[in-house]
Amino acid sequence: ANVDETEKEKIKEHLPHDGNLSPPLAFSICFGSSIRIQYCSNLSLARRSRCILIQDKDYTCFRVPEVFFRIASLAQRGGKSYLESVKVLLIEDDPKTVRALAKGLRGEGFEPVTAKTGEEGFFLLSRESFDFVILDWMLPGRDGIEVLRTLRARGAKTPVLLLTARDAVDDRVLGLNAGADDYLVKPFAFAELLARIRSLLRRVDFANPLRQQIGDLTLDLQTRRVLRGSREIGLTPREFDLLAFLGHHHDETVTRQMIAREVWREPNRATPLDNVIDVHLAHLRRKLDDGEDVKLIHTVRGVGFVLCAQGVLP
Repeated sequence: ANVDETEKEKIKEHLPHDGNLSPPLAFSICFGSSIRIQYCSNLSLARRSRCILIQDKDYTCFRVPEVFFRIASLAQRGGKSYLESVKVLLIEDDPKTVRALAKGLRGEGFEPVTAKTGEEGFFLLSRESFDFVILDWMLPGRDGIEVLRTLRARGAKTPVLLLTARDAVDDRVLGLNAGADDYLVKPFAFAELLARIRSLLRRVDFANPLRQQIGDLTLDLQTRRVLRGSREIGLTPREFDLLAFLGHHHDETVTRQMIAREVWREPNRATPLDNVIDVHLAHLRRKLDDGEDVKLIHTVRGVGFVLCAQGVLP
């Protein structure tokens, strides 16, 4: 920052102990008519933006705190941290297009995964959860429209941007009616592709993500897969629903009554479900925590249970 040593010390007070902000977030403070905060590529909505702070005469009591307040505000909008990467599936058969788009997306902070055919793309969609899909229409074998219709028939709500050289109105209508959220005609500018991705991602409810990361636990609500680190964990349907409920309320204590109401859907059962719930939690705890140094599921005596990524109660 272009400030004197006294002001640098004030800024350091707001930084982590290592003196650095998270790598994806950068800012500059300049004397003059304004302060500009720019946060760069690795943002979950991939929005390149700037926040203007009007210069205040009393810099020592106003400007530094406001800088960091606005940084925190920008980084936490929408329920999902903007510092998390967005996982994008790119289904395209042209190698040159794939290389160019994947490189550009990585440069903007996205996490691109590529597939060359409709079959490969559909297999990946069945195995993993993605935040966004870029889908070419004209693919060898199963084409983009078929992939799209099958995806929507399964109830998937992942935003899909359809790419095609077909620019007739009837083709656009066909693509949108098949389930595409947007339609981009080739050739196109990469800047327009980014703008359309950002626009679609702004509509996504990141407060209820399909993929949750809690410590080293990955919970995929779309494919119902669970990983602890690289170890895949097989759960029964009831165990998965129980874990999903705990994950939604992670770091919060949930009672047996809450679990009976939200997971078993039997809040007014004549015989309490306490023993049944305890048995399922014991099985779930054994599958998740046995052999692990950090235990995720904890009992809060006399109250309920908590899923905690730190391994200690919050």
